[in-house]
Amino acid sequence: IDNMEPRNQTGVSEFPLLALTEDPEVQPLLFSLFLSIYLVTVLGSLLIILAVSSDPHLHNPMYFFLANLSFTDICFSTTTIPKMLVNLQAQNQSITYAGCLTRVCFVMIFASLENFLLGMMAYDHYVAICHPLRYMVIMDSCFCGLLILVSLLVSIVDALLHSLMLLRLSFCTDLEMLYVFCEVFQVVKVACSEILTNNIILYLAASILGVVPFSGIIFSYTQIVSSILRMPSAGGKYKAFSTCGSHLSVVSLFYGTAFGAYVSTTFTHSSWKTAVASVKYTAVTPVMNPFIYSQRNRD
Repeated sequence: IDNMEPRNQTGVSEFPLLALTEDPEVQPLLFSLFLSIYLVTVLGSLLIILAVSSDPHLHNPMYFFLANLSFTDICFSTTTIPKMLVNLQAQNQSITYAGCLTRVCFVMIFASLENFLLGMMAYDHYVAICHPLRYMVIMDSCFCGLLILVSLLVSIVDALLHSLMLLRLSFCTDLEMLYVFCEVFQVVKVACSEILTNNIILYLAASILGVVPFSGIIFSYTQIVSSILRMPSAGGKYKAFSTCGSHLSVVSLFYGTAFGAYVSTTFTHSSWKTAVASVKYTAVTPVMNPFIYSQRNRD
Protein backbone atom coordinates (compact mmCIF):
# COMPACT_ATOMS: atom_id res chain seq x y z
CA ILE A 1 0.00 0.00 0.00
CA ASP A 2 2.82 2.41 0.85
CA ASN A 3 4.36 1.89 -2.59
CA MET A 4 1.10 2.90 -4.25
CA GLU A 5 0.87 6.30 -2.60
CA PRO A 6 0.81 9.21 -5.06
CA ARG A 7 4.09 10.98 -5.76
CA ASN A 8 2.50 14.43 -5.66
CA GLN A 9 3.77 16.97 -3.21
CA THR A 10 2.51 20.51 -2.86
CA GLY A 11 5.59 21.87 -1.11
CA VAL A 12 8.19 21.08 -3.80
CA SER A 13 11.41 22.89 -2.89
CA GLU A 14 12.91 23.57 -6.32
CA PHE A 15 12.54 23.06 -10.06
CA PRO A 16 15.36 21.63 -12.20
CA LEU A 17 16.36 23.82 -15.16
CA LEU A 18 17.63 22.72 -18.54
CA ALA A 19 21.29 23.70 -18.94
CA LEU A 20 22.08 25.77 -22.02
CA THR A 21 25.12 23.56 -22.58
CA GLU A 22 26.90 20.69 -20.88
CA ASP A 23 30.23 21.54 -22.54
CA PRO A 24 32.50 23.31 -19.99
CA GLU A 25 34.42 24.97 -22.83
CA VAL A 26 31.28 26.57 -24.25
CA GLN A 27 29.93 27.81 -20.90
CA PRO A 28 32.36 30.80 -20.61
CA LEU A 29 31.47 31.85 -24.17
CA LEU A 30 27.74 31.74 -23.43
CA PHE A 31 28.28 33.56 -20.15
CA SER A 32 30.17 36.36 -21.95
CA LEU A 33 27.53 36.50 -24.68
CA PHE A 34 24.54 36.83 -22.34
CA LEU A 35 26.39 39.21 -20.03
CA SER A 36 27.15 41.43 -23.04
CA ILE A 37 23.52 41.25 -24.19
CA TYR A 38 22.31 42.22 -20.73
CA LEU A 39 24.75 45.12 -20.35
CA VAL A 40 23.97 46.45 -23.84
CA THR A 41 20.23 46.20 -23.16
CA VAL A 42 20.49 48.08 -19.87
CA LEU A 43 22.93 50.70 -21.14
CA GLY A 44 21.08 51.33 -24.42
CA SER A 45 17.70 51.57 -22.72
CA LEU A 46 19.05 53.84 -19.96
CA LEU A 47 20.54 56.17 -22.57
CA ILE A 48 17.16 56.44 -24.31
CA ILE A 49 15.43 57.18 -20.98
CA LEU A 50 18.09 59.77 -20.11
CA ALA A 51 17.83 61.45 -23.51
CA VAL A 52 14.03 61.63 -23.38
CA SER A 53 13.91 62.93 -19.81
CA SER A 54 16.67 65.54 -20.26
CA ASP A 55 15.73 67.06 -23.63
CA PRO A 56 12.55 69.21 -23.64
CA HIS A 57 12.20 68.67 -27.42
CA LEU A 58 11.56 64.99 -26.73
CA HIS A 59 8.77 65.59 -24.23
CA ASN A 60 6.01 64.33 -26.51
CA PRO A 61 3.82 61.20 -26.49
CA MET A 62 5.94 59.21 -28.95
CA TYR A 63 9.09 59.49 -26.85
CA PHE A 64 7.15 59.16 -23.60
CA PHE A 65 5.98 55.72 -24.73
CA LEU A 66 9.50 54.91 -26.00
CA ALA A 67 11.01 55.74 -22.59
CA ASN A 68 8.47 53.47 -20.90
CA LEU A 69 9.24 50.72 -23.42
CA SER A 70 12.95 51.06 -22.64
CA PHE A 71 12.26 50.83 -18.90
CA THR A 72 10.14 47.72 -19.49
CA ASP A 73 12.98 46.17 -21.52
CA ILE A 74 15.38 46.72 -18.61
CA CYS A 75 12.97 45.07 -16.18
CA PHE A 76 12.19 42.21 -18.55
CA SER A 77 15.87 41.44 -19.11
CA THR A 78 16.67 41.75 -15.39
CA THR A 79 13.96 39.22 -14.60
CA THR A 80 15.43 36.54 -16.87
CA ILE A 81 19.08 36.98 -17.91
CA PRO A 82 20.84 37.27 -14.49
CA LYS A 83 19.44 33.88 -13.45
CA MET A 84 20.72 32.40 -16.71
CA LEU A 85 24.17 33.84 -15.95
CA VAL A 86 24.12 32.36 -12.44
CA ASN A 87 23.14 28.93 -13.78
CA LEU A 88 25.95 29.01 -16.34
CA GLN A 89 28.42 29.42 -13.47
CA ALA A 90 26.72 27.06 -11.02
CA GLN A 91 26.92 23.30 -10.85
CA ASN A 92 23.31 22.95 -9.69
CA GLN A 93 20.94 23.91 -12.54
CA SER A 94 17.81 24.65 -10.54
CA ILE A 95 15.55 27.37 -9.18
CA THR A 96 13.64 27.45 -5.92
CA TYR A 97 9.85 27.05 -5.89
CA ALA A 98 9.33 30.59 -4.56
CA GLY A 99 11.88 31.99 -6.99
CA CYS A 100 10.19 30.27 -9.92
CA LEU A 101 6.72 31.62 -9.06
CA THR A 102 8.17 35.10 -8.50
CA ARG A 103 9.92 35.00 -11.86
CA VAL A 104 6.73 33.78 -13.57
CA CYS A 105 4.86 36.75 -12.11
CA PHE A 106 7.39 39.38 -13.18
CA VAL A 107 7.93 37.90 -16.65
CA MET A 108 4.19 38.06 -17.27
CA ILE A 109 3.92 41.63 -15.97
CA PHE A 110 6.65 43.02 -18.21
CA ALA A 111 5.74 40.92 -21.26
CA SER A 112 2.12 42.10 -21.02
CA LEU A 113 3.18 45.71 -20.44
CA GLU A 114 5.46 45.64 -23.50
CA ASN A 115 2.57 44.23 -25.51
CA PHE A 116 0.32 47.11 -24.42
CA LEU A 117 3.04 49.70 -25.04
CA LEU A 118 3.47 48.57 -28.63
CA GLY A 119 -0.28 48.97 -29.10
CA MET A 120 -0.17 52.48 -27.59
CA MET A 121 2.71 53.47 -29.87
CA ALA A 122 0.75 52.26 -32.90
CA TYR A 123 -2.22 54.35 -31.81
CA ASP A 124 0.08 57.34 -31.32
CA HIS A 125 1.35 57.00 -34.92
CA TYR A 126 -2.23 56.64 -36.13
CA VAL A 127 -3.34 59.88 -34.48
CA ALA A 128 -0.20 61.74 -35.61
CA ILE A 129 -0.62 60.76 -39.28
CA CYS A 130 -4.40 60.51 -39.67
CA HIS A 131 -5.45 63.36 -37.33
CA PRO A 132 -2.42 65.69 -37.14
CA LEU A 133 -4.41 68.83 -36.27
CA ARG A 134 -6.01 67.15 -33.25
CA TYR A 135 -2.89 65.29 -32.17
CA MET A 136 -1.98 67.34 -29.11
CA VAL A 137 -5.62 67.45 -27.99
CA ILE A 138 -6.11 63.67 -28.22
CA MET A 139 -2.65 62.60 -27.00
CA ASP A 140 -2.38 64.93 -24.02
CA SER A 141 -0.12 64.02 -21.09
CA CYS A 142 -2.99 62.96 -18.79
CA PHE A 143 -4.37 60.54 -21.38
CA CYS A 144 -0.94 59.02 -22.06
CA GLY A 145 -0.25 58.63 -18.34
CA LEU A 146 -3.67 57.01 -17.85
CA LEU A 147 -2.96 54.52 -20.65
CA ILE A 148 0.31 53.49 -18.97
CA LEU A 149 -1.31 53.20 -15.54
CA VAL A 150 -4.26 51.11 -16.75
CA SER A 151 -1.96 48.83 -18.75
CA LEU A 152 0.30 48.32 -15.75
CA LEU A 153 -2.63 47.50 -13.48
CA VAL A 154 -4.10 45.02 -15.97
CA SER A 155 -0.69 43.38 -16.39
CA ILE A 156 -0.21 43.07 -12.61
CA VAL A 157 -3.70 41.65 -12.05
CA ASP A 158 -3.22 39.13 -14.87
CA ALA A 159 0.20 38.03 -13.54
CA LEU A 160 -1.06 37.71 -9.97
CA LEU A 161 -4.04 35.66 -11.15
CA HIS A 162 -1.80 33.16 -12.93
CA SER A 163 0.65 33.05 -10.01
CA LEU A 164 -2.16 32.31 -7.56
CA MET A 165 -3.50 29.62 -9.90
CA LEU A 166 -0.04 27.98 -9.83
CA LEU A 167 -0.19 27.82 -6.02
CA ARG A 168 -3.11 25.36 -6.22
CA LEU A 169 -1.08 22.88 -8.26
CA SER A 170 0.89 19.98 -6.83
CA PHE A 171 4.09 18.66 -8.37
CA CYS A 172 5.79 15.28 -8.55
CA THR A 173 9.04 14.55 -6.78
CA ASP A 174 10.65 13.55 -10.09
CA LEU A 175 10.02 16.83 -11.88
CA GLU A 176 10.73 17.31 -15.56
CA MET A 177 13.20 20.06 -16.38
CA LEU A 178 11.98 23.56 -17.17
CA TYR A 179 13.59 25.32 -20.11
CA VAL A 180 16.30 27.84 -19.09
CA PHE A 181 13.98 29.83 -16.81
CA CYS A 182 10.43 29.66 -15.46
CA GLU A 183 7.56 30.33 -17.83
CA VAL A 184 3.97 29.82 -16.78
CA PHE A 185 3.18 27.35 -19.61
CA GLN A 186 6.19 25.22 -18.64
CA VAL A 187 5.31 25.16 -14.94
CA VAL A 188 1.73 24.12 -15.69
CA LYS A 189 2.93 21.32 -17.99
CA VAL A 190 5.07 19.68 -15.26
CA ALA A 191 2.29 19.69 -12.64
CA CYS A 192 0.90 16.37 -11.46
CA SER A 193 -2.54 17.67 -10.49
CA GLU A 194 -5.51 18.73 -12.60
CA ILE A 195 -4.49 21.60 -14.93
CA LEU A 196 -7.65 22.10 -17.03
CA THR A 197 -8.70 25.22 -15.10
CA ASN A 198 -5.20 26.68 -15.34
CA ASN A 199 -5.08 26.07 -19.09
CA ILE A 200 -8.51 27.61 -19.67
CA ILE A 201 -7.55 30.77 -17.79
CA LEU A 202 -4.11 30.85 -19.43
CA TYR A 203 -5.38 30.62 -22.99
CA LEU A 204 -8.33 32.92 -22.33
CA ALA A 205 -6.12 35.64 -20.81
CA ALA A 206 -3.47 35.20 -23.50
CA SER A 207 -6.11 35.51 -26.21
CA ILE A 208 -7.62 38.68 -24.74
CA LEU A 209 -4.38 40.43 -23.73
CA GLY A 210 -2.62 39.37 -26.91
CA VAL A 211 -5.36 39.84 -29.49
CA VAL A 212 -6.65 43.24 -28.27
CA PRO A 213 -3.33 45.17 -28.57
CA PHE A 214 -2.37 43.31 -31.76
CA SER A 215 -5.77 44.06 -33.31
CA GLY A 216 -5.27 47.71 -32.37
CA ILE A 217 -1.89 47.67 -34.13
CA ILE A 218 -3.41 46.12 -37.26
CA PHE A 219 -6.27 48.64 -37.29
CA SER A 220 -3.92 51.58 -36.72
CA TYR A 221 -1.60 50.61 -39.57
CA THR A 222 -4.50 49.88 -41.89
CA GLN A 223 -5.68 53.46 -41.37
CA ILE A 224 -2.11 54.79 -41.57
CA VAL A 225 -1.41 53.09 -44.91
CA SER A 226 -4.73 54.29 -46.29
CA SER A 227 -3.93 57.85 -45.22
CA ILE A 228 -0.38 57.75 -46.58
CA LEU A 229 -1.51 56.51 -49.99
CA ARG A 230 -3.79 59.56 -50.26
CA MET A 231 -0.89 61.97 -49.67
CA PRO A 232 -0.03 63.93 -52.85
CA SER A 233 3.71 64.37 -52.30
CA ALA A 234 6.29 61.58 -52.41
CA GLY A 235 8.29 63.36 -49.69
CA GLY A 236 5.33 63.29 -47.32
CA LYS A 237 4.78 59.58 -47.95
CA TYR A 238 8.43 58.78 -47.29
CA LYS A 239 8.47 60.80 -44.08
CA ALA A 240 5.31 59.09 -42.81
CA PHE A 241 6.61 55.60 -43.65
CA SER A 242 10.01 56.30 -42.06
CA THR A 243 8.25 57.49 -38.88
CA CYS A 244 6.54 54.09 -38.57
CA GLY A 245 9.49 51.97 -39.72
CA SER A 246 11.16 51.55 -36.33
CA HIS A 247 7.92 50.66 -34.59
CA LEU A 248 7.00 48.11 -37.25
CA SER A 249 10.42 46.48 -36.87
CA VAL A 250 10.00 46.19 -33.10
CA VAL A 251 6.45 44.85 -33.47
CA SER A 252 7.61 42.20 -35.95
CA LEU A 253 10.49 41.17 -33.68
CA PHE A 254 8.39 41.05 -30.50
CA TYR A 255 5.42 39.14 -31.89
CA GLY A 256 7.60 36.92 -34.09
CA THR A 257 9.78 35.73 -31.19
CA ALA A 258 6.79 35.51 -28.81
CA PHE A 259 4.86 33.37 -31.29
CA GLY A 260 7.93 31.20 -31.86
CA ALA A 261 8.34 30.68 -28.10
CA TYR A 262 4.64 29.84 -27.74
CA VAL A 263 4.66 27.34 -30.62
CA SER A 264 7.86 25.70 -29.34
CA THR A 265 6.49 25.38 -25.81
CA THR A 266 3.13 24.02 -26.95
CA PHE A 267 3.89 21.81 -29.93
CA THR A 268 7.62 21.04 -29.99
CA HIS A 269 9.04 18.11 -28.04
CA SER A 270 12.65 19.21 -28.55
CA SER A 271 14.00 20.73 -25.34
CA TRP A 272 16.81 22.51 -27.17
CA LYS A 273 14.50 24.15 -29.76
CA THR A 274 12.18 25.34 -26.99
CA ALA A 275 15.11 26.74 -25.00
CA VAL A 276 16.42 28.62 -28.06
CA ALA A 277 12.96 30.08 -28.77
CA SER A 278 12.62 31.23 -25.15
CA VAL A 279 16.08 32.85 -25.21
CA LYS A 280 15.25 34.72 -28.44
CA TYR A 281 12.04 36.04 -26.91
CA THR A 282 13.57 37.21 -23.62
CA ALA A 283 17.08 38.28 -24.65
CA VAL A 284 17.18 39.23 -28.32
CA THR A 285 14.08 41.46 -28.46
CA PRO A 286 15.07 43.84 -25.60
CA VAL A 287 18.66 44.23 -26.83
CA MET A 288 17.54 45.09 -30.38
CA ASN A 289 15.03 47.79 -29.41
CA PRO A 290 17.61 50.52 -28.60
CA PHE A 291 19.40 49.88 -31.90
CA ILE A 292 16.19 49.90 -33.93
CA TYR A 293 14.92 53.15 -32.42
CA SER A 294 18.32 54.86 -32.62
CA GLN A 295 18.88 54.03 -36.28
CA ARG A 296 18.23 57.00 -38.57
CA ASN A 297 16.72 58.91 -35.64
CA ARG A 298 18.23 62.40 -35.49
CA ASP A 299 16.23 63.25 -32.34
